[in-house]
Amino acid sequence: MKNTSLDATDIRILSALQNYGNLSKSKLAEVVNLSPTPCWVRLDKLKKSGLIDGYSANISIKKIIDFTSVIVTVSLSSHRKHDFDNFETYIKDIDTVTECIATGGGTDYIMKVITPNLESFQELMNELISTDLKIDRYMTYIITKEIKSSHPNLSKLIPIK
Repeated sequence: MKNTSLDATDIRILSALQNYGNLSKSKLAEVVNLSPTPCWVRLDKLKKSGLIDGYSANISIKKIIDFTSVIVTVSLSSHRKHDFDNFETYIKDIDTVTECIATGGGTDYIMKVITPNLESFQELMNELISTDLKIDRYMTYIITKEIKSSHPNLSKLIPIK
């Protein structure tokens, strides 16, 4: 990313894709105020440079089913590289862990877990602490309401050259 030179038009294209998903060629060109062919050429360049990881839809799961969302902070008892690698490899294969970030400071990981109910969440936590993942302690925070979930505003993060 740091090696890729982006101009204002590239940032508008990336922002439009981030906000609206996989738009048609003509709609993307319209949104970024560029004619279709140059817009598509730029989009191909951005794809080939690896800046676009993929496309997805944001599904409103709460309109389909009730579920439980929990934030979990995890601290490991040992801070050897092997222990971090072991924990991260294990977590990557658990579908109900939808986000996991490593942090510095008072806790090692923060996870977002989505399960059908609280009982399923507790079963997951029982599995995690009974597996040899070196979990020293964890704290849970039940999500009662999502206030904001968004992508960063690219135009405010990336200086335009």
